Amino acid sequence: MEQTKYILEEKRMPTHWYNVLPDLPDPLPPPLHPGTKQPLGPEDLAPLFPMELIRQEMSSERYIEIPEELQDIFRLWRPTVLYRAHRLEKALDTPAKIYYKYEGTSPPGSHKPNTAVAQAYYNKKEGIKRITTETGAGQWGSALSFAGALFGLEIKVYMVKCSFYQKPYRRIMMETWGGNCVPSPSEETAVGRKILAEDPDCPGSLGLAISEAVEDAVSRDDTHYSLGSVLNHVLLHQTIIGQETKTLMEDIGDYPDIIIGCVGGGSNAAGLYLPFLKDKLDGKKPDLRIINVEPTSCPTLTKGLYAYDYGDEAGMTPLLKMFTLGHEFMPPPVHAGGLRYHGMAPIVTHLHKLGLVEATAVHQLGTFEAGLQFARNEGIICAPETDHAVRVAIDEALKCKESGETKTILIGLSGHGHVDMAAYDAYLSGKLEDYEYPEEKIRAALKHLPLNGK
Repeated sequence: MEQTKYILEEKRMPTHWYNVLPDLPDPLPPPLHPGTKQPLGPEDLAPLFPMELIRQEMSSERYIEIPEELQDIFRLWRPTVLYRAHRLEKALDTPAKIYYKYEGTSPPGSHKPNTAVAQAYYNKKEGIKRITTETGAGQWGSALSFAGALFGLEIKVYMVKCSFYQKPYRRIMMETWGGNCVPSPSEETAVGRKILAEDPDCPGSLGLAISEAVEDAVSRDDTHYSLGSVLNHVLLHQTIIGQETKTLMEDIGDYPDIIIGCVGGGSNAAGLYLPFLKDKLDGKKPDLRIINVEPTSCPTLTKGLYAYDYGDEAGMTPLLKMFTLGHEFMPPPVHAGGLRYHGMAPIVTHLHKLGLVEATAVHQLGTFEAGLQFARNEGIICAPETDHAVRVAIDEALKCKESGETKTILIGLSGHGHVDMAAYDAYLSGKLEDYEYPEEKIRAALKHLPLNGK
């Protein structure tokens, strides 16, 4: 009987994070100061982040040690399981082999604690008492609230308003762990009050929620800001996923031909594929395909502009060179929730620009259809975001059925959907529709880039 699940022994868990920056064939364009438009120095980021995270953000070290205290906490849910999707393969009648690394067994139910716990740890060591952040679908806010509980930190979360009301159980999770969650835009910040005065029914965006969280953080000496995706140090922390997976696949004697992950900011997908990408960069696996999957409602990689842009709507954050839909982009209130960010991680952007990774956008109804097919065969109800990766994995497996090729497909299963059931209910009752963000709205959002689209 073929094995279904593969679990790494705790003693073989990664002791270091993998930093892709020194292995990039071309260096990553530097972040710029939002005021001077000049390259940032560590001192420019000090009001927002602890110095160790700033060091990691800019590090040229290939491997960065994971402190033992963090390794002990990770053992609460790590290592996570790598599954072989035998039942799904049979249902699809495909010769492809499908594996998925399941991150939904963490206490908050997603990959997000891998960086939330690390960020809380370094803030605590620097004497910070309070952290502010934003969240889209609520996975990041719940993960940081969980991390705050572990280290005795006060957590303030600005949650995109449409998600705040669509996903009430995420808010309750945050409050259970001691976090304070408010809908964004809110009356608690100047930028929030300004937006509400202009549009009282504004559904919110991650860019706007970031503006509120940053404004809050810089107004207090005891507070730092924390981001759940996009930045280099966040992707670094997530490489624990790919390193575990790579070790297990070496044990199995298999290697992926295709790696697929959903992307909003890019952290879970990059965390899975960056350790494998090193083999592609080294020439060991030159034909490895890496597919980043995003929603058609927020097509950052597939329709965005490659330019410097702010990470937030108000223009308070550093300028990052990334594929962007414009920091004024206001996404539609669809259930893709956490994938509705206007920009893409600079590392993911850079790799796509170099042709080392691919990107595709999928419609909402197709993702839920794939989620149901996955749940009815593998048993796991995925987060709506994760369903985007499942959709493309099923499509690739069906292509193998047509061609007769026996390819190995690896999916990043970034989280469960147990508190996203309202989205599934809307799909099952026929209330969801496909939505493709109009080209004219994208062009309008790109008109106010800080460096004129450069």
